[in-house]
Amino acid sequence: MSWYFDHLDLERLRREYPMGDAFPRAYAGMADDELRALQDARFRRVVACGWRTPFYRSLWGAVGLEPGDVRGLDDLHRLPTYEKGDLMAAVEELPPYGGLIPDPEEGRPRPPVVLHTTSGTTGTPQPLLFGPWGREVANLLVARLYRWLGVTDDDVVHSVYGHGLVNGGHYLRESVIHFTGATFLSAGTGVETPSIRQVETMQRFGATVLIGFVDYLRRLAEVAREAGLEPGRELPVRMLIGHLAADARETVEAAWGGAPAFDWYGVADTGSVAGEGPLRDGLHVWEDAHLLEILDADGRAVPAGVEGDMVVTCLYKDDVAPVIRFDTHDVSAWLPGASASGLPFRRIRGFLGRSDNMVKLRGINVYPHALAQLLDGDAALTGEYVCRVARSDAGRDEMTVVLEHRAGAEAGADERERLATHLRAQLGVAVLVELVAPGATAPLTQVEARQKPIRLLDAR
Repeated sequence: MSWYFDHLDLERLRREYPMGDAFPRAYAGMADDELRALQDARFRRVVACGWRTPFYRSLWGAVGLEPGDVRGLDDLHRLPTYEKGDLMAAVEELPPYGGLIPDPEEGRPRPPVVLHTTSGTTGTPQPLLFGPWGREVANLLVARLYRWLGVTDDDVVHSVYGHGLVNGGHYLRESVIHFTGATFLSAGTGVETPSIRQVETMQRFGATVLIGFVDYLRRLAEVAREAGLEPGRELPVRMLIGHLAADARETVEAAWGGAPAFDWYGVADTGSVAGEGPLRDGLHVWEDAHLLEILDADGRAVPAGVEGDMVVTCLYKDDVAPVIRFDTHDVSAWLPGASASGLPFRRIRGFLGRSDNMVKLRGINVYPHALAQLLDGDAALTGEYVCRVARSDAGRDEMTVVLEHRAGAEAGADERERLATHLRAQLGVAVLVELVAPGATAPLTQVEARQKPIRLLDAR
């Protein structure tokens, strides 16, 4: 029998992926060539695992590659990128895992497999596979961020990440429990634990840190106030850690009594790729664990400040289901210069939208998920919205941005025009604005039922 923990070398884990006080000490002042040598050694292990994996043998063989053709990072460009559609095609061809489980290494038993799936909201759920080593490194990277931001053994962490078959809630629970010492409340979404019960639970157990997607964290603050509980006073939350790049930092901080909010980025396939440190000067890519490329539509690397698709290679996932040049279709951009933290890791702006969920209006690219940033800090708005796109009888595409306004539809035409003018100036193209009462967009965005609310309704 092969047990999960038999495949974990905890001393190696601590040594190769330092955290806590050891994290900044290990990397502060590291030279670029030293970091690249570390990445190269881990990349070669991952590629070796790739050649034992049917999915990659097929993907790489289709472009004429053979074992030995890719000897290190200098050969990275020879490997093709892939995306979720390629994974789902492989699942159809080789059900149920799509050929993502590597052939066992000679003389070694196959590691146990942790299985989750994506939510499946756009079709058949994608299987997500992890071996013990890959799973625990991924868990540690989230905990590394939390501890860097100051989460301690005394904190009570309230999580609104979903559970069930999806990875999110399980992943964050394991991260906090295995590597932080904090107490964990696994509340989940509003469907799993009704919002009022979540607020009551937070008060009862003294939640101090909230984690999750900020759309729902904002909603919880509203529910708390409706119940007569003031965030920051009756609910002593001191920190918010979630996904903020396409959402309003200022509004969620104001909703929770001024508690600071910190951003991080990752996807189900890759785990945590980058996180915002205490200085909040961009998201530091965990470059000891990930090789991140930002590429244009032709697959070329973009310079700092230019937006492109994030393509991720996990440098640690070398036991089950390696991730090698996965095109997330999430858009970001490199930040110029070095971080004031002293770390050698490069930084990104965070999640700016999706290249495959973009609307082109009169030649202008509009990312619905990024609109919240353009409205950040407007006290008249709750921060909740949804974009509706339709084609007119004349064949012209029009976007209506439905905004929750504290005065609702009674805010009037002047207020609609103010917001429409602001959006037109920021986007470079005119959009229509509709104002609705607080909470009115929830049935459309499904903010209480989903980890990631719906921001685009495309009726074309």
